[in-house]
Amino acid sequence: MSRTIDAVVSPTQTNTIPADISGQMLDLDEDDDLEVFSKDLTLADGNMFNASMPTSPGSMVNQCKFEEDEESDSKDIFITVDNPESHVTAIETFITYRVLTKTTRSEFDNSEYEVRRRYQDFLWLKGKLEDAHSTLIVHPLPEKFVVKGMVERFNGDFIETRRKALHKFLNRIADHPILSCSEDFKVFLSAQAWELTTYKKQGPGFLSRMGETVRAVANSVRGVKNRPEEFTAIQEYVEDFSNKIGSLDKVTQRIVKEQKEYLEELKEYGPTYTLWSGSEEELAEQLKGVAGCIERCCKETEEQVGHLSDTLVPVLHEYVLCAETLKAVLRRRDNIQAEFEAKNEALATKKVDRDAESSDLGFVWGSLLGKNPEEARHQRQERLDGEIEELKEEIDKLEDRVEWANNALKGDWGRWQRSMRGDLKSAFLSTAEKNVDYYEKCSGVRFLSLPPIVLP
Repeated sequence: MSRTIDAVVSPTQTNTIPADISGQMLDLDEDDDLEVFSKDLTLADGNMFNASMPTSPGSMVNQCKFEEDEESDSKDIFITVDNPESHVTAIETFITYRVLTKTTRSEFDNSEYEVRRRYQDFLWLKGKLEDAHSTLIVHPLPEKFVVKGMVERFNGDFIETRRKALHKFLNRIADHPILSCSEDFKVFLSAQAWELTTYKKQGPGFLSRMGETVRAVANSVRGVKNRPEEFTAIQEYVEDFSNKIGSLDKVTQRIVKEQKEYLEELKEYGPTYTLWSGSEEELAEQLKGVAGCIERCCKETEEQVGHLSDTLVPVLHEYVLCAETLKAVLRRRDNIQAEFEAKNEALATKKVDRDAESSDLGFVWGSLLGKNPEEARHQRQERLDGEIEELKEEIDKLEDRVEWANNALKGDWGRWQRSMRGDLKSAFLSTAEKNVDYYEKCSGVRFLSLPPIVLP
């Protein structure tokens, strides 16, 4: 069984996971092989663990469960995404998902809602939240297009994977102290399909959106001259995190692919010994024992591969998308500061122009044009004073906007880090425990199933 994942974490090691993994990310190159484990991100109950594993009240598993129970007691909105349905029209084929909401919030007219939403509706909600709160971290959605290697767009595995991701997306928003209070979020959860369609049409027009895009591109090209050090540090962290989590994601997907191929070969391997035992009377019992070992190991390997592909892979890929989201948030923060710096530069230029009006150059140009020099100078002074006042008002607003954007991002950054560390810690710990369980079961099969060979 050496082709299976070789990295086995002992039970004693599972209790020594550091409290903070953010500064201990693995230094990996894309081509380096990693030894990845398998386990569900959502911690399973004790029945899934081997009896020899530590499951004391102080263990990480029970600790995480206790924290989740505490959080659920304080929640006032619960959302479930389930029951996907396929819809076929003359133009397109698409999937809708049922969104069930239960809440005690006063801003909702009812305590329970049931609506159906398609992927485009989730995409609309994400866009609205990002427009309204440009430096808050909105949890990413699963990709719009079919993942690599998937032939059928609407097969069961793809739909279920997307359903889980959409469920997590809405619950992340529901847990957010600011995003969960958005009017767009409320409409998304409560409005019927036709009402949501009408509500969408109330947004800004195409020209307004185009103007915002052009301004954002201009600010991005201009760049930031004096970015605060704390945001430079965040940007460097995000780049490093993106590289590491991207490498883990790629290697884990490669391991899943190789393990599935190995499993198919293993399924063909056991029956060979069973057939062989029919022609070797003296070795029949031993050959059947080997076949039994392989069959049991095949079952355990299939379970392990299932955990790996259903749990660890989605978690890693989720944070690959989170890294891209963080980069976009940082760019939007930089764009706001770049616009603020550009206005300050424009204000300085206007002040220089106003001071230049008192020079003899203004008198000469006014005489050449046949105008009263004093009157022309006065008109230009008034125009420049008006422009300067307008710029000062815009700068005051932008200064407030920059301050709000910085504070919002700093607060959300800490919240995102706690969530990320909790998710990855739970995933890696449970994966290690599952790996130990897998190898213990395979080792037990090898020694208990084979009968002794009696030599004549």
